[in-house]
Amino acid sequence: MGLQKIITQYLPQGVFIVTSKANDKINGMTAAWVSQVSFRPRLIAVSIAPQRYTYELIKESGFFCLNVLGKGQQDLAKHFGFKSGKNYNKFENIPYTFSLNGMPVLKDAIAYFECGLYGECKAGDHIIVIGEVEDYQILKEGQEPLIFNWDDYFGGLEG
Repeated sequence: MGLQKIITQYLPQGVFIVTSKANDKINGMTAAWVSQVSFRPRLIAVSIAPQRYTYELIKESGFFCLNVLGKGQQDLAKHFGFKSGKNYNKFENIPYTFSLNGMPVLKDAIAYFECGLYGECKAGDHIIVIGEVEDYQILKEGQEPLIFNWDDYFGGLEG
């Protein structure tokens, strides 16, 4: 068993769709490396590879939305992963609305946290994007979040 698979097995994380919109450009990406990092101010960090189109839109707009997926939503997570939205509309046939500051909110998410870009720092091959929570809503009360499982997404690949 590879180290990445072991890490994801013993350091469980939720599964999220990070969305952003800048002008007429919209995108979302699947993320599992997410954490609350402060109470005051209310800060959430998400680790994003700098070449991701979503990162480009976050930098341009100054906002992002963390859509929390629920148990059984692996297909939605896969839909927003594995291919870039730069030349492909990931939101086609996906019901969504907009948050307070115009970020895409997936109607099938169990909750969302809209964040203003607070800061970022380089961490290896990723950027840790830190957002200050400006708006949030529980959309499906009592539903459990989806927990990342390596085999659901990368079955057969060693981490």
